[in-house]
Amino acid sequence: MNENENETDAPVNPPANPADATPADAPPADAPPADAPPSDTAADSSDLPPRLARIVDRFRRSPRELRVQALLQYGRKLPPLPEELTADRSVLEQVHECQTPFFLASRVDGDGRVHLFFDAPLESPTVRGFAGILREGLEGESWQAVLRVPADFYGIMRLEEVVSPLRLRGMGAILARLQRQVREASAGLRDASGEPGAGDPSMSGPPPG
Repeated sequence: MNENENETDAPVNPPANPADATPADAPPADAPPADAPPSDTAADSSDLPPRLARIVDRFRRSPRELRVQALLQYGRKLPPLPEELTADRSVLEQVHECQTPFFLASRVDGDGRVHLFFDAPLESPTVRGFAGILREGLEGESWQAVLRVPADFYGIMRLEEVVSPLRLRGMGAILARLQRQVREASAGLRDASGEPGAGDPSMSGPPPG
């Protein structure tokens, strides 16, 4: 994913009236744009957790310009790494499909809830935006819900209209690394239903060398 960040492959054409530049995540879920087609997201995003499904639906129903603005906004909302990870970055896994440095780690707590940690440079706004969407939509979800997210869910958001194929490939790699980490962290135990459990609270990062 070529992230030499001018982001010129998806030019931003802001609306003529700044008041129209409402981010895609701002309107309530039951208030699509006036010119939006009827929503069929329930069929398209049936495997998505509710928060992520709402984000996906709002992107899908928003005009192209607002999708760009919302993606950048999610990048600005991405929290920094916690102190323990800035002090010891060995647990972070680099996603090499992104040509600018992008790192992630995840943790599955004793209740089977997933916690996400991302590190991407400010100069990489689109990849930061995708990471921000993942964190907003998946933080605190069950490990089962995270593993059920389709690998190409961003296609429902129509991101291919605003992001280059190389960047989309990097986004897919981010999700794949995240799901691999969660799968490994949740493989040691089984819950009452007999599924692989998620009771190990250890941080997940790069595979052993």
